[in-house]
Amino acid sequence: MSFLDRREFVKAGLATSAAATLSLSRAQATGPNDEINLGFISCGGRAGGLMGSFSGVKGVHIGGLCDPDQGRLDSAGKRFPKAKKWQDLRHLLEDSSIDAVVIATCNHWHCLAAIWAMQAGKDVYVEKPLSHSQWEGRQTVAAARKYDRICQLGTQQRSDPMQAAIKEFLHQDKALGAIQGTRVNRYGVRGSIGKRSAALGINSEVDYNLWLGPAQRKPIFRNKLHYDWHWDWNTGSGEMGNWGVHVLDDVRNNVFQDQVLLPKRIVGGGGRVVWDDAGESPNVHFVQFDTGNIPVVIGLSNLTAGPGKRGSAPHPGPGSGYLVYCEGGRLEGKRGGAVAYDEAGKAIKKFKGNGGKGHQQNFIDAVRSRNRKALNSEVEVGHYSTGWCNLANVAAQIGTGFSMDAAREMNDDQGLWSSLLEESETHLKTHGVAITDKSITMSPVLELDMATEQFVGEHADKANRLLKRQYRKGFAVPKIG
Repeated sequence: MSFLDRREFVKAGLATSAAATLSLSRAQATGPNDEINLGFISCGGRAGGLMGSFSGVKGVHIGGLCDPDQGRLDSAGKRFPKAKKWQDLRHLLEDSSIDAVVIATCNHWHCLAAIWAMQAGKDVYVEKPLSHSQWEGRQTVAAARKYDRICQLGTQQRSDPMQAAIKEFLHQDKALGAIQGTRVNRYGVRGSIGKRSAALGINSEVDYNLWLGPAQRKPIFRNKLHYDWHWDWNTGSGEMGNWGVHVLDDVRNNVFQDQVLLPKRIVGGGGRVVWDDAGESPNVHFVQFDTGNIPVVIGLSNLTAGPGKRGSAPHPGPGSGYLVYCEGGRLEGKRGGAVAYDEAGKAIKKFKGNGGKGHQQNFIDAVRSRNRKALNSEVEVGHYSTGWCNLANVAAQIGTGFSMDAAREMNDDQGLWSSLLEESETHLKTHGVAITDKSITMSPVLELDMATEQFVGEHADKANRLLKRQYRKGFAVPKIG
């Protein structure tokens, strides 16, 4: 079925209200041994991995499948032949047999799909990043509270037992002394997404109106519809939202123990260089966060170390991870492991993790217990970690010509920001790009009001316009009172 017209949508809304009552009664009656019927909203690559993870949880059944791409829907249906299938997620949400949903759509759909699901009485597991813009993330948190739903973000590293050991080592034992600064990395090589002379044609199996949902209808000039939407601001959040959210969430968890919700100030720069493709988000991105306490910087690059090379650019520590610099040494962490070093650079302790394999079990346990506090990555935790990425992307979009003086406007007592800027300048130069080239931008220092999650000060108006997107009719994220 194609997009519902107004009359059909009203009818669907009534059906959804009835489904909400039925699902709510099912959820409230759920016990520790009860079966959970899951509906999957999206049947793409990430959803396929999650289907495998959730299928391994005792008492969980994949009962519903949904994707606007009929081909992907049919493929998933072969894997789960007993599951019901829909192209329109609203029809899945009407079904009272579905207890909870897993949302693994494009980023621009995450919040609206989650809110609609919670309004329909479903619990929600939603992939990272939580939001495509900061305002809609806040509405998703409000929906979880208003409708009393269990809502988990897919930042699975939160469920790795190793994280508790790292926090004990850094904060209770203070084995490395006081924390002085943190460097975050995402150096992962990617390729160009192409640049077509004519707009991409959409396969007839795809209900493109449903695929777009909240996003604007714009011609696509990349080579593929799926996955490469990550690098288009209309539908994705760039590498910052794709991988940056994982490593910044580790820092919020292990360094700040979630006591720092959002940065007080931010400055960032970068650009999309070398490839000349249809992507919009930076493939080189560098950002400084002022937390009021421990400084944090993040460097990202999808380019190789240089022309003709295959590996990523030189950088300290793990390619996808973080470094915690302390009085008595440093800790280097990444998914599934960490190593602590003393001042002389000698490894003194190793941490072995599992990458968060219990994250899906954690969600199901909370669905059964109805205890949102048992979630390892509850929606509000995810909202704040995603927020760092949203703010970094705002800085990238409002930046103008690069200025080293502007870049160094914030304090840099530990020298982390200066080091990152120098590395980035060298990395770009290797590819024949000067950091002062017009393709490289630098934002002014942006100040955030933590209470309102809005920018304040000289550049606030321009930046605040990017904290809430324009939605297409019928797909607007609602304000949740």
